[in-house]
Amino acid sequence: MDEAVLKKELTYKTARSGGPGGQHANKVSTKVILYFDLGRSHGLNPREKTILSDKLEKRLTTDGLLILSCDSSRSQLQNKNKVTERFISLLRASLKRTKRRIATRASRRVKQKRADQKKRHSEKKAMRRKSNFD
Repeated sequence: MDEAVLKKELTYKTARSGGPGGQHANKVSTKVILYFDLGRSHGLNPREKTILSDKLEKRLTTDGLLILSCDSSRSQLQNKNKVTERFISLLRASLKRTKRRIATRASRRVKQKRADQKKRHSEKKAMRRKSNFD
């Protein structure tokens, strides 16, 4: 994954942002929308593209575009930086290999301890019951 090449391939659009800001928000386009074409990217090798298309399947459009947006700040530049950083971290997290789980068993001592605790608990409950002396 070549981040410099990926950042050059990004396309940005701006839009008017909702939320706080009053009259300023009604005049200025501070919301930033990031577009990334996964299929045409030169910053990713074919193996990375297949991994990303599988993991980000729900986030991709039918054309293979990844769309992210940010309107948390009143500054267009800050929103652009935030959405770019979010994009890079999303790719890193998706490409990170998950550790395989190693199956383990409970030891004989642990099983015995659990059985003893259950037995003590049932004896305690039995002592609370009313006895039938007929």
